[in-house]
Amino acid sequence: MRKLLPLALLGLSAFAQVDVPFWHAMDGPAGRLIAAFAQEFNARQDRYRVLPRYQGTYEEAETKLVAALRAGSGPVLFQAELSFFPRLVAEGQALPLEAYLDLDPGFVADLFAPAWNYGVVGGRRFGLPFNTSTPVLFYNLDVFRAKGLEAPRDWRAFERTALALTSRAAKGFIFVTDPQAWLFEAMVTSRGGSLVQDDRPNFTSREAVAALEMLYRLKEAGALSVRSMAEATFAQLDFVRTKGMMVMASIANWPAAENFSFAFALGVAPVPREEGGKVPMGGAQLVVLKGASEAQARGAVAFWKYLMEPENVARWVEASYYVPLRKSALPLLEGFYRENPFRKVAFEQVAHAQERPRLSQFSAWARVLAEALERSLKGGVPPRKALEEAQRKAEAMR
Repeated sequence: MRKLLPLALLGLSAFAQVDVPFWHAMDGPAGRLIAAFAQEFNARQDRYRVLPRYQGTYEEAETKLVAALRAGSGPVLFQAELSFFPRLVAEGQALPLEAYLDLDPGFVADLFAPAWNYGVVGGRRFGLPFNTSTPVLFYNLDVFRAKGLEAPRDWRAFERTALALTSRAAKGFIFVTDPQAWLFEAMVTSRGGSLVQDDRPNFTSREAVAALEMLYRLKEAGALSVRSMAEATFAQLDFVRTKGMMVMASIANWPAAENFSFAFALGVAPVPREEGGKVPMGGAQLVVLKGASEAQARGAVAFWKYLMEPENVARWVEASYYVPLRKSALPLLEGFYRENPFRKVAFEQVAHAQERPRLSQFSAWARVLAEALERSLKGGVPPRKALEEAQRKAEAMR
């Protein structure tokens, strides 16, 4: 009888390789780097095989995931935008991850705390930080210099600056009404307010009303261009073609903007902020979905640990411009930030960053708010009335 050789001697794994399908919403350089990360991770071990798949924008990926979950299918690992993440947890679609982590305290201490903390809901960890951003103010540096202007640090200065930049050919500010009202939220939290209070919508707060009234005044003065998220490309073109002089967006929009040919020097500044004000984090958490096997969950966590290696964090920041999630990656980014100091604005703003509301209803409330912003700024509904209507609609959804 022939003696069978051990699998290891035949170059075979004693374990069947475990597939870990990973759905994400990153395209361009960031998407290509995700594919490279998966390829590298798969090559350096033979237990798990991560299979990344681009699913479109956050909103498109969420729609596809909801349909897949209803059909009893879907990925193992999902990149959940921060306002969608609590919904997955509340609906029981996200697996708790404590059993798979086994992290050294030094590793945890090295992580950017707000992003790490956001993954905990109800005392249990359901999310792992991956791409974290803050909103910033992009501006036409050449025009600012020509007019002797500086990037505004508070909202009164911002309004004055927007008016000073406005001409027959250009608006002072381009405002994008994104579906999750993240940019408007930044205008509220930077004033010291919040869109949620006591687990209820807080759309009629003093800070929210002040933010929308400011935008409304700029619109009435001809200093504001309003675009919906569906018109985001037009907003970029308006800015690049000098039809608008300032625009708020995620720092992660910078690589995409570089696809356009700028005829001016690009300036980047923190969001204008009042004393004690904060800016809301953006980005996503990685979630392991219900139905994943224990081996798949362990594979997903192992891949996340690979993403969090300092060298990979630095590579990710250079490709995507997201905020570095580990302090130990900062020395590796010195050259990147030195090459263009504006790249460091979002990271420096982290000192004033805060988590978005972790409520399953918040995503739906934010959509109602985004619609109200459009009705006011495009349809002429007075700010307070628009916000009161949004408050009533959101309250009715509870």
